Amino acid sequence: MVKITPEENDLFCKHIQALSGIHLDGKKAYLLETRLGGLLEEEGCASYTELYQKTNSINSRLINQKIIDRISTHETLFFRDTEPFELLQHKILPDLIDVRRAASTGFFPTPIRIWSAACSTGQEIYSIAIVLKELLHNLKGYRIQLLGTDVSKRAIAQAARGEYNQFEIKRGLSNDKLKKYFTRDGSTWKIRDEIRAMVTFKNINLMNPFHDLGRFDIVFCRNIGIYFTMENRIKLFKKIAGVLEKDGYLIIGATESLMNVDPRFKSRRYLRSVFYQIENADS
Repeated sequence: MVKITPEENDLFCKHIQALSGIHLDGKKAYLLETRLGGLLEEEGCASYTELYQKTNSINSRLINQKIIDRISTHETLFFRDTEPFELLQHKILPDLIDVRRAASTGFFPTPIRIWSAACSTGQEIYSIAIVLKELLHNLKGYRIQLLGTDVSKRAIAQAARGEYNQFEIKRGLSNDKLKKYFTRDGSTWKIRDEIRAMVTFKNINLMNPFHDLGRFDIVFCRNIGIYFTMENRIKLFKKIAGVLEKDGYLIIGATESLMNVDPRFKSRRYLRSVFYQIENADS
């Protein structure tokens, strides 16, 4: 394995942060070597300096996307941490539906828009779709729009296919849900069409503007801010506040907090779970 020099390590840490917002500890050179070593070989580069030079070449867009695909963390599983999905099913969705129905004229389906802001290979947004299906059963009275986005094109491609290997499918998914919502295709499992059709996927860098996505009733943005500097974290949640409905819900990671990030978001508790709403929104 080609070793990365301290100067090259610093160069790539700054480049990756500029590309994606992901802040890497400059002391963890082994992480860059582990994740970019294969790309170094694939591109026929003898050093990390040579690879970095390619990020400014005519093929820079492709090289930079490959770097993002390898650096971004894809640690995910179905119904990860359990509590956010129990919160969604037993508190947030019932409350939201009550409010939306009360505001409706009765002639149009009840709208529900949910965004998984870093959906990786799709397990989170498909888990959300399954919760909706099990809670509402018949979806005809609702206009459901589920969006999964990620900075990695490779992750989004797998999410859009809805295909998972044996290891991925067993992580967090009960046998009952496996049989109910997936079909086996050789050594892989595929999400059933009725669930797949509920979700749209897009490749989005959260450091870029995303106001054109529209507004959302619920945003899942879990375990993302921990990879950003405080400055970029503040920018991210300011933009999320701009696309969240005034009575919308924000769910972040269990070990995360918005204290000193955006004072507009106030934490609310339901049993063992915490969620956020914009101050003065109806609870």
